[in-house]
Amino acid sequence: MKKDNIIVVGSYIVALVMDTDRIPMRGETLMGRNFRQTYGGKGSNQAVQAARLGAKVSFVGEIGNDSFGLDFLKLCDCEGIAHDYVFIHEKLPTASGFIICAEGQNIITIDIGAMNDFGITDINRASSLFDERSVILMQLEIPFDTAIYAAKTGHKNGSTVILNPAPAKKLLGIDLSYIDYLTPNETEARICAGLAPNDPIDDIEVGRILLQLGCKNVIITIGEKGSVLVTPHKEIYVPAFKISDVVDSTGAGDAFNAGFATAISEGIPIEQSLRFANAVGALACTKADTIPSFQNRQQAENFIAEFTPS
Repeated sequence: MKKDNIIVVGSYIVALVMDTDRIPMRGETLMGRNFRQTYGGKGSNQAVQAARLGAKVSFVGEIGNDSFGLDFLKLCDCEGIAHDYVFIHEKLPTASGFIICAEGQNIITIDIGAMNDFGITDINRASSLFDERSVILMQLEIPFDTAIYAAKTGHKNGSTVILNPAPAKKLLGIDLSYIDYLTPNETEARICAGLAPNDPIDDIEVGRILLQLGCKNVIITIGEKGSVLVTPHKEIYVPAFKISDVVDSTGAGDAFNAGFATAISEGIPIEQSLRFANAVGALACTKADTIPSFQNRQQAENFIAEFTPS
């Protein structure tokens, strides 16, 4: 069934970024370069990527009454993202993050600021968006109870609900029966399942553990290997697209989720939706930073046509 809207319930975080030759060790100071301020946050990233892929996108979240927050509203206007339900906190600042990039990898710390007060009342104020015509896309940079309430509201009103559990937390014992698609990466999946992040258990077995929480489908992204779908009835590996030179992996997972949400909203079958999402995620690795690396629908389709999955 086709959906008319993608509703991103999530985070905007101003990103303060610096490049280094390598990721610093504990207690080490490294000289950096190319400091820049850019747009960030998993919610913002996913909203922008989905909009660039041609989806109709609305954002639900909270920012501070400061220049960082106003910059986000300008970004929404520029990208065609509706922000009627982006709430402005008068005391707490817009969330911020510090990112170190080196050799295509990154480390990130965040302070969610105003999003600490993003709560159930805000979801109720935006509830008119949560209906059978919508795909709800959430992450866990917002308070967990808020994300869960948004998922329940969307499920009750007939929305398709996608939860990208990042940053990851242990989800054992939590009812996820109102989640249509749970979309962790391989590390996040293990944390959600109560395992060590590097547990050698097979990805499909991790997916089966997560299915026991009640979600209908588990999709685990597995980096350069692609993604795997685990349902109560089947498991499908969808191979990645080859990238000869990874510039920056920051935001690749967000691009994947936006690509998947967009494809599902268009009624594209799930395996094809995952292939499309793999391509969108791969493309995001070909340029530095997040927003500048997100490409449009035509670029994604050209990439799919020109490249063979690995």
